Amino acid sequence: MKRRTRKELGRYIVADPDICHGQLTFTGTRIMVKSVLFCVAQGKDWEWISREYAGRVSREAIAEAVRLASEALLEKVENQQPAA
Repeated sequence: MKRRTRKELGRYIVADPDICHGQLTFTGTRIMVKSVLFCVAQGKDWEWISREYAGRVSREAIAEAVRLASEALLEKVENQQPAA
């Protein structure tokens, strides 16, 4: 059986099978990216989000999460459109 390995998706985001069952987290934490993105979607201020997680998620880390989520969404939409 092949062992899954840690994947760094950017400077601040990682998928590590030994941390939170491989879900996306912020490097060096167990804070899940989906939780922070949920706060962003609710319109929470990024400074508030950072404080809520005791400063362990920086504005730069939040920006990276939003950028990667945006890229993934656009890629998914592009892959679903029928060829012209």
